[in-house]
Amino acid sequence: MQLDAESLAASLERVTQLVGRLASTRGISLATAATLRTLQRRGPCRLSELAVHEGITQPAMTQLVSRMERDGYVERRSCADDARVVLVHLTPAGEDLIRRRRDERARRLTELAGRLAADDRAAIAAALPALERLIAAHTPRTGAPEA
Repeated sequence: MQLDAESLAASLERVTQLVGRLASTRGISLATAATLRTLQRRGPCRLSELAVHEGITQPAMTQLVSRMERDGYVERRSCADDARVVLVHLTPAGEDLIRRRRDERARRLTELAGRLAADDRAAIAAALPALERLIAAHTPRTGAPEA
């Protein structure tokens, strides 16, 4: 079977939109949620790295990090190797927020999947390893997600 990349892209866009709507935002923006997930995956980052990774300007990322810091989701710390460098770290409250949002999404996806036929649920489950390999194909050898 030939892969229809255009159909795949369109379906993944719709799935991404669906998943984004499944967890209540509880007062956080999509940019906040994305940045918290990036910090969870990549670990502490410089503001400039976060801005590039999230596709926003450094001043916008500075404002976003300031709000997230005020809300207790991140903190800025000096780098152990170079005290001039400030890294943004995810706090336990930030980790908890990500976990709660992911748990809520999983619960709601379980409910939605329950409306599907068993064959459809099996097909989705069978596709997961291939989707993970697709994601990994976009990840550089360093293990960090590509910007």
